[in-house]
Amino acid sequence: MMPATPQGLQDVRRLVQPALRAAVSRLDPTTCAVTGYHFGWPASDGAPAAADGGKAVRPWLAMLSARAVGADPEIAVPGAVAVELVHNFSLLHDDLIDSDTERRHRTTVWARWGAPSAILTGDALLALAQEVLLDVPGPTGAAAARLLAVATRELIRGQVEDMAYERRPEIDVTEVLAMAEAKTSALLSASAAIGAVLSAAPADAVAGLADYGRHLGLAFQLVDDVLGIWGDPAFTGKPARSDLRSRKTSLPVARVIGLGGPAATEVSTWLAGADEAGEDLLDGIAEVLEEAGGRAWARQQAAGHAAAASAALDRVGAPAEVLAELRELAAFVVGREA
Repeated sequence: MMPATPQGLQDVRRLVQPALRAAVSRLDPTTCAVTGYHFGWPASDGAPAAADGGKAVRPWLAMLSARAVGADPEIAVPGAVAVELVHNFSLLHDDLIDSDTERRHRTTVWARWGAPSAILTGDALLALAQEVLLDVPGPTGAAAARLLAVATRELIRGQVEDMAYERRPEIDVTEVLAMAEAKTSALLSASAAIGAVLSAAPADAVAGLADYGRHLGLAFQLVDDVLGIWGDPAFTGKPARSDLRSRKTSLPVARVIGLGGPAATEVSTWLAGADEAGEDLLDGIAEVLEEAGGRAWARQQAAGHAAAASAALDRVGAPAEVLAELRELAAFVVGREA
């Protein structure tokens, strides 16, 4: 069963959504409309619709990081908006790179309007994120913009490595973990620190929050990789076995290959193939991966990184209620089904 959406996450959506919509309204009308569709703000036919536009984990982290250092969470709103814009820049481009035609139970932007639209809309969101932060007066806005720029560079490096690994027959699980740390953890780490940066918090507190976000990102990616193979489309909004369809060397796959033996041989042979796999073959590969321990290992690793994230908070000195929310967020990430 999927865990209930935490109350703190619902509160963040209410606080950040107006600022996010206001930022998007700066874009030209065409890009604004495409972005609104991607976020789920209008229905597929263009009519207004209530939608959350995703999990909003990164904005929640931004708001919590301000509260963790004793600041008003309103200070973190530009950071929350900026990290959500960068995250969705990456989603727009990822959908195109991976040829994914569905996200959040809707047709993806590139599949509906073409590759140029997805590329340009993503670029616009990336530029807008920096603009939002640089609007913050004083040195903290520039510091937050730098933090996010470095995280974006790391995110892109991780994506480049991910694509390069698709052309290699053998990938060590440590390489895939390092790639995930760049592709996923870098932005979550920045999200967990950006509110503290905007609050001019001490360096030790910022570093502790960043480390929390780094471990949370690895837990997030491990769970994502489990869902990419065994997730329920009713929750994920993607086709069943989506990562297997694209022959992605995700963490459970890399783990099983690294163990060697008949299961590794079978999975490696399937990865090297080029023909489109039918449902029976995909189900069979998923079963081989599960029986070889790939799914259980990934879930165990995710829980371990969630625990490491919680331990990193000891360096922050946050109020008890904020620590509880940060730990609730880690539990939500590990237990989610979408």
